[in-house]
Formats: sequence, structure tokens, C-alpha cells
Amino acid sequence: MALQLRRDYLNQQVLERLSTLQLHARLPMIGNVSGKHRSPIRGSSLEFAEYRKYVPGDDTRRLDWRAYARNDRYYIKEFEADTNLRMCLVVDTSGSMGFAHTPSATTEGDPDMSKLDYARRIAGTLAYIAALQGDAVGLYCAGRTFHKEIPPKRSATHLGAVLDELGAMEASGETGLAEVLHETAERVPQRALIIVISDLFIEPGIVRNCFEHLRFRKHDVAVFHLMEQSELDFEFDRPIRFVDMEGGEPILADPTVIGTQYRRAMGMYLESMDEVIRDTEVDYYRVCIHENYGDILARFLLGRTPKKRK
Repeated sequence: MALQLRRDYLNQQVLERLSTLQLHARLPMIGNVSGKHRSPIRGSSLEFAEYRKYVPGDDTRRLDWRAYARNDRYYIKEFEADTNLRMCLVVDTSGSMGFAHTPSATTEGDPDMSKLDYARRIAGTLAYIAALQGDAVGLYCAGRTFHKEIPPKRSATHLGAVLDELGAMEASGETGLAEVLHETAERVPQRALIIVISDLFIEPGIVRNCFEHLRFRKHDVAVFHLMEQSELDFEFDRPIRFVDMEGGEPILADPTVIGTQYRRAMGMYLESMDEVIRDTEVDYYRVCIHENYGDILARFLLGRTPKKRK
């Protein structure tokens, strides 16, 4: 599939580097064309699944004559059917996603890159890779003031629409992530890979409910949890006016007074999130936006490569 790169957030070098890797689902998928991913539907691909007894009407070419010689009974070989993948990108477009990277002596990266810019790069690169290998791509923008739904389809034209929408996203208002995740769980009719890209500034209990709903619907869930290093370190040395990027009242505070409490609260939040991830078994990546997103995606793709059976 020949795709034109007209979007400035798509990096040609990163795409070339990742072109040798494939995007795999961790769970069996159901698609509408032959593809590269395991399906729960039995078919006739190369990977053996199980035997079952022959019934009239079965394809006699799939009879196992060795099993017949041993048991004097007819058995059919069943194999894992291969299918294409539906990948749905859920990108948080709340105001907090506009928070930008602040370089320090110990970090690198683009000082003007916001969480949403970083999310755009991850989502666009994964969309390109999925479309290139023949999989369907969809996009859901999770904001109250910027809400968009593009159901997954397979075509270069459709990919162009997804990439254009990624480029048009804006970070503003409160998050609509929970509502969009529940809607996605119900509206995507068949098993899909749901990739969530967000700073997850919502209660861990709400996140748990969303992930459990997606898993109940048999979706494979991957999460890129985006953070900025200063949110973790909170190393400010003078009174600062903190602005709620999702519409709340600003607060003037002395970080030397509230720093210990802030770090404790952040630690409790991250521990709670780790517990949610363990219980729901989603594929989780906590990412600081000064990190090279190409390295993050390489680790993500390699981690999903099926292990060869001995």
C-alpha cells in the first residue's frame, strides 16, 4: 500500500525503523479478510489447533489417516484461522493533554512537545503500521469539547482521514475518556485492539471499570500512560500559580510546603494504577514525554511478537 506522508507529526526515519516490525494482537481476533492474526474461529491455516471427530459433510482432505490407523476412527485436523485486526485508537483530548515538556539537566526532548503532540506521534505511527499490514484502523477522540468517532476500516483513503483528524485534535476542557471507553467497548461489534493514549487524570476506580468493560467484550487493550517528568518530581523552588488546564480555579501555592504531600499523593495514585493494571491484565506503558517515542513503540511492538512454539 503506497501512502503519502503529508503530516508533519509522522517521522519518516521512525517509520522506516519500525517497518521491519509487525503489530500483533495478544488475543484471538475476528476479522473480515485473511490476515496475520489468530482467530477464535477454526480454519485451515498452518498452525494446528486440535482434533475433532469426523461428521458427514466434512472435507475429507483434512482427515488424519495416522489417527485412523491408531484408533480405527476418523478424525479431522483443525487449525487456527488467521484474520485481520481492527485497531481502535482512543486519544485523550482533555485540557491536561496540552501540558508541555519542560527540559531539565537530566532530561532530553523537544521543549515544545505537549502530551497531545506525543500522543499524536504514537497514534499516527501505529495507524500507519497497522494500515500497511492490511489491518483496519479507527480513531476515537476522548474529550468533552472535542469528540470525534471514526469507525475502523481498511483503505489508504480511510487512513488519510484518520491522520487528518489526528492533526486537527486540540486539547481543551474536561476529559471524556471514561465515557468514550465505555462507548468503544459497546460500539466496536467484534474483538479489536483498543489502544488508549492518555495522561489518565481520572480516578483509578473509574479506569478499572473501563478496562474491565473492554476486557469483558473480548477486546485486547493497550495503554500508553503519558506523563511529564515535573509531574513526578515536583521540584519547584518558589511559589507558583498552578493552573487547572481542564477548567478549575487556579491555585497559588508554595511547593516547599506542599511538595511532600504532593509526592505522597502521586505515589498512592501510581500504586493504585499499578494494581488496576495487574488485575485487568492490560498491556500498559508508563511514558514520560521526553522519551524517544520510536524507542517506546519498538518495545511495544517487540513485546507483542508471538513466541515461536517449540
